[in-house]
Amino acid sequence: MNLLLISGSQRQGSYNLRLAHVVAGLARSRGAEVNMLDLRALALPLYDGDLEVASGVPAGARTLQAALALADAMLVVTPEYNGFPTPLVINAFDWLSRLGAGDGLPAGLATTANKPVGLLSASPGALGGLRSMNYLRQYFQMNFQMVVQPQQNALSRAGDAFDEAGALKDPKTAAAMAGVVDALLAFAGKLKAT
Repeated sequence: MNLLLISGSQRQGSYNLRLAHVVAGLARSRGAEVNMLDLRALALPLYDGDLEVASGVPAGARTLQAALALADAMLVVTPEYNGFPTPLVINAFDWLSRLGAGDGLPAGLATTANKPVGLLSASPGALGGLRSMNYLRQYFQMNFQMVVQPQQNALSRAGDAFDEAGALKDPKTAAAMAGVVDALLAFAGKLKAT
């Protein structure tokens, strides 16, 4: 099982990046191959139709597409910015949607169609980034025809959730995160078998 793992925040000290590393370990312990993709490293400018006409779709969008094409499932771990998913996530997928077929890959939207997706979030606040996951659920389902896993989890009070080694302190929280990973891998496995 190949899992594409994306953090919606790449800043130093990001709780979501910490959580992404935790769930990467969980997925690997279940036999999955995990590809953690740094969206910031794709160097995608803010989407602009005039820029697209003048320069085409940036190469970073093709990198995201290739990673998605190889993945059996995608897991996004993202905070919320003013109740919405981060621009880092939205902008990357906006560029992906502009790709036509090429380099042995179908068009961007054909790459995402029927791809299983899991959602997690972390926030120092009481809601744990829950609002961003609800918007992402709509965004991925409606615009990209992805199949978003029903199970999701929001890690609230994330500033106190990790120990010195980066693991989750609370066993119940760790079990909830593992439940999302397990459900996603099981669902992706069933789709892959058909």
